[in-house]
Amino acid sequence: MTARAVRVPGPADLDRAWRAVSAVLEPTPLVPSGLAPGALLKLETCQPTGAFKVRGALAAVAALPGGVPAVTASAGNHGLGMGYAAARSGADVTVVVSTRASEAKVGGIGGYPVRLVRHGLTYDEAEAHAMTLPGHYVSPYNDPAVIAGQGTIGRELDGRADGPLTVIAPVGGGGLLAGLCLWARERGDVRVVGVESAVSRGVSASVAAGRVVAVEVGETFADGLPGNLEPGCVTPEVIGGTAELTSVTDGQIRTALRWLFGEHGLVAEGAGAAGVAAVLAGQVEITGRPVVVISGRNITVPTFIDAIREN
Repeated sequence: MTARAVRVPGPADLDRAWRAVSAVLEPTPLVPSGLAPGALLKLETCQPTGAFKVRGALAAVAALPGGVPAVTASAGNHGLGMGYAAARSGADVTVVVSTRASEAKVGGIGGYPVRLVRHGLTYDEAEAHAMTLPGHYVSPYNDPAVIAGQGTIGRELDGRADGPLTVIAPVGGGGLLAGLCLWARERGDVRVVGVESAVSRGVSASVAAGRVVAVEVGETFADGLPGNLEPGCVTPEVIGGTAELTSVTDGQIRTALRWLFGEHGLVAEGAGAAGVAAVLAGQVEITGRPVVVISGRNITVPTFIDAIREN
């Protein structure tokens, strides 16, 4: 894949994204939790698409030049967000998913007015194919409007969560974490911690190397987390120097899913529970009040039941 020229987002992008997102979406709930002293859970599971990625999609579609079609690749949740944005705006959107993408998410995408294309066995293969299609490519993570859109989670915390804060969020391609870093830098009293899957640590490897590097990607049921970064991806640059990074195993994520269901009656997908998994496993040093982003709920019933079953 050839590296694209992608602009690094700044404060003005966050302002534009906030106008686009807040005009459409209600703030998601911020729920007290016994996870840690003073802990709060930010429930992106309550979004109309079941996941935070609708934020970046709304911001990206709002930023499209008039009449220009959009094309994207998705592990599922970004495609749902782009579908939701297309339905609201009438934008021409094509979504490419792999043949192994979550059926729960693919079925949801098909309910929106988009062209749905299935290609390749992995997200990386779907992404490479999407970039060959006509239209403006909207990456789920490597796009200034998408990154800024995810950062609107932080804007919703302003005035609702006094600092200092430790904000903990899952990391796949790094769009959510980069958006939170963009916001945290303007607020000043926030530490940001990103949680990767132990079998797919492309963001932390790229931050450490100072450039995008490829890593070996293993199997995980947390389908929103694995995959390598697009060459030239800007998320490590935005994240580096601001966020701390850690990782969790599938077993730790399963424990977190059981905990969320048992303690709060919440259903989360694997990626959505990564932050809770890291806190439960003692992987996060907390200063101030912890806020854990529960990023999505889109998981099939059999997968969820299997995940929370005690072995």
